[in-house]
Amino acid sequence: MTSVKVKTSTREHMVDVTKQIQAEVKNSGVATGICTVFCPHTTAGVTLQENSDPDVKADMIQSLSRIVPREGHRHAEGNSDAHIKSSLIGHSVTMFVENRKLVLGSWQAVFFCEFDGPRERNLLVRVIAG
Repeated sequence: MTSVKVKTSTREHMVDVTKQIQAEVKNSGVATGICTVFCPHTTAGVTLQENSDPDVKADMIQSLSRIVPREGHRHAEGNSDAHIKSSLIGHSVTMFVENRKLVLGSWQAVFFCEFDGPRERNLLVRVIAG
């Protein structure tokens, strides 16, 4: 298992980490198998999403903020919305590996989703032959 560092600059931020994950796949030496990316943080997540139009990221963040507003929660730290958004997005993605490359759709990319930043975070990556 390896770790990929991600730095965010705002409270809510989606960062395309596909190149970093692909580098981990290549370095693993696994030609065919699976790659799992896990986010070990309770106020952040990881997802597959479109990487072509930046409005998709903005729409995702805006929609999640409408669904889960920042105010009105009981958690004393004031970041309950971040915990809930993290659970909605999820904490892991699994992709196929073929020819030492991630198998992704034409418009897909791996995104780290920050909901309580700015922070420096880690994603855990495991590539398994199979």
